[in-house]
Parts: sequence; structure tokens; C-alpha cells
Amino acid sequence: MFGKKKNDKLGKTSELGATAKHLPEKGPIAENGKEILLSLKNVDITFGKGDRAVHAVKDATFDIYKGETFSLVGESGSGKTTIGRAVIRVNPCAAGEIDYKGVRISGKIPHSLDREVIRNIQMVFQDPAASLNERATVDYIISEGLYNFHLYKNEADRVAKVENMIDEVGLLPEHLTRYPHEFSGGQRQRIGLARAMVMEPELVVADEPISALDVSIRAQVLNLLKKFQQERGTTYLFIAHDLSIVRFISDRIGVIYKGNIVEISTAEELFDYPLHPYTRSLISAIPIPDPLLEKNKVPFIYDPSVHDYSEETPELTYIGHDHYVYGSKSEIEEYKKIREAGVPLKSVTIRDPDAPEEEKKTEDANVSREPILDTPVHDTGSIWLSILAFLLPIIGLITGGIFRKHNYMRNRKSCIKGAIVGFVVRGVILALFGLLLLLSIV
Repeated sequence: MFGKKKNDKLGKTSELGATAKHLPEKGPIAENGKEILLSLKNVDITFGKGDRAVHAVKDATFDIYKGETFSLVGESGSGKTTIGRAVIRVNPCAAGEIDYKGVRISGKIPHSLDREVIRNIQMVFQDPAASLNERATVDYIISEGLYNFHLYKNEADRVAKVENMIDEVGLLPEHLTRYPHEFSGGQRQRIGLARAMVMEPELVVADEPISALDVSIRAQVLNLLKKFQQERGTTYLFIAHDLSIVRFISDRIGVIYKGNIVEISTAEELFDYPLHPYTRSLISAIPIPDPLLEKNKVPFIYDPSVHDYSEETPELTYIGHDHYVYGSKSEIEEYKKIREAGVPLKSVTIRDPDAPEEEKKTEDANVSREPILDTPVHDTGSIWLSILAFLLPIIGLITGGIFRKHNYMRNRKSCIKGAIVGFVVRGVILALFGLLLLLSIV
């Protein structure tokens, strides 16, 4: 809730950050002695209103320290990008607040503060094609921030900054006169990275910055991000779903599931002790380079029904070792026991390829299936099925029965609906015809 006090272990002050016209030189200092650059406090983000409202992010709370890489991981639709866009003030917060250097930057803020936030926080968007102006040259796209904030001494200085940045991201000076549609997806992503880094921001929200790049180029871009961090002290909010990459570039990792932050910890701590079952399922989904091992891998499948929150309200709780886990009181106690035992958790089991076939079938049966996989791919409930059933209602009922037998429930519903409407319309027509016939006889 807005104004609610959080656990002091998160490094937060008791009161919400005050509004100011300008950003201070440094942010507040956490208990561990690190400077807090960005702080999310009980942030809720909602799209739509009333019964149709979608709660994309619920009670998100975490800190990002200056100079670190904080990665936010989760499956598609979990709310990662929504949080990133809220940080750059694109998505409004329905509740809670976002502080930058201890100053609230969410909601309505002074114009002077807004300009400083834009100058200090940049974003590398997930879709480079949609985030670049197709009518502008690469030179103008990269220079736009320099123009708006006049971050150059003269024209020669601006040109030098742009050419140096385009070189650092792996493109050539002659590319500056071209337009975005002349580049591949990976090259467009590098243009977006250059546009952000030429501003020399303190915080960069990197939304899947390497997803559009070739595998051979990904390491180069990650090394480039690391270089910027070492030379300029850049802080990253790195949004991704590939834990195999996140592990080696992150100082801390936050795991998000359906809008809830379920676990926060340092990278090695998280991989050694993935306490929340959803985190274990993400780790188990990382492909193993050995084809034989990958073939015999038995992944850990997350089942949300294992949680019983009917009596106890879950919350993100500090359990020591710079580790936070989301759960009820009983779950937190169990997580603490597991962590204090000091035995790393195993998320992946490798099946013995020489085991009897019966044992393999038993192991496969123990792996639960996601409900979405039980729905056929072509079960779309097309409107054409309703139209055909309307024209031929008897055949529509028969087809609906066939669809039901094969679990095509949406298609069945369309057929039944069309057939019922067809029968009703025919009944009304027959009734009117009978009434007219009766009137003509009388």
C-alpha cells in the first residue's frame, strides 16, 4: 500500500521519498554501506479499469545500488518490461512510488526534475524497430538527446561523440547517414544502445538488449555493457528471461512471476539456493550443452497450487544471506531451514539412459503438465464455425459433439452457439409463417 513501511533490510528509509525540484548529488546509503540509486516501494501497476482491470505488477519492492547490474527475470508477460517502463515514467504507478537518489520520480513531478530524470535514466527497448524513428538518419537518432540537453560544446564535439559511440557499439561512421530500415534487427539494437549510452546516463534500463542479436554478437555487446560500467560507473536494470546469461553479468537477480517479485538474491546465492519453486523451474529450463544430458534431463516444473494462501498472506521476506523470498509465514520458516542447512538445491535431475523403460515412464508421469498444453493449438473458437452451425444447425450440433470428444472446447462452444441461434431463428420464422397463414384463412 502507498505509504506503507517496509523491512529495513531492504535498505529503505521508513518514510517515502519527498518530492524535490532537482536530484541530489548522491542517493541514500543502505545498511550495507552501498548507495541506493533506484528504489521501488510497494509499486502496483494496473491497466484498464473496473472488472476489466489487469494488475500487471503487484507490490513490487526492491533497491538497485549504484554501479551494480540488477537483473529482473521471469517468463513472458510476468511484468518485467512493465516495471522497466515505469522507471522511465512511461507506465504510471497505481500505488506505491519509485525513488531515484531518494527523490520520488513517479507520479506528477516538477518539470526541472523530469528533465533530470530523462537525462540520467535511459532505456534500451526490446523492439528496436518500433523504438527508432524510420524517417530520421542514424546520426540524428543518436544525436537527439545531445540536441535536447545541449551536451556538446560545438558541432565538431557533437560529431566526435556520435562517431566514437557508433564505433564502440560495432558500427561504422558511414552508417550515420543511413536510415533504420536499412539495418538488420541486431544492428538496430546497437543503434538503440548507442542512443542511450551517448547521454552518459547513470542508470540504463536494458530490456532484452541482446534478444535480437546473433549468438556470436551477444558476448561482444555484453562485454561492451560491462566496459561502460567499469569506465563510467553505469548502473543497469537488466531485463531478461535467459538465466544462463543473467548469471554471469548480474550482481543481484530478482525473479518475478505474474507481477509478484518472488525472490531476490545475489547471482551465485540464487543459483545455489533457489528457494522459491518458480525460481527452481526457471533454472531447470536452462538448456544443457550436452545433447545426451539434455535428452535425459528431468526438469523441475512449478505448480502454483502448492501454495496455500487462504489463511496466511504472503510477502517478500528477508531470510539472511542477502536473500529475500516471497511466501507465507510457514513457507518462510521452511525456506529458512533449507538455507541454514547449507546444502545447495538441485533443480535438474538427469535420468539414467540405461534405466528400464518402466522407470523412465514413471519419471515422465511425475512431471506435471501446464494447463495451457492441454488445450489444442487450433481450438480458436472461430466465428466461421458459428456461421456454419447457424446455416446447418443439426450438423453444427454433431460437430460440437466431435469437438468436445477431442477437447476442442472453444470450437464446440462456437458450434453450439451457432446451432442454437439457427434453431431459434428458424422457429421464429415458422411461427410467423404459421401466424400469417392463420390470419389469411380467417
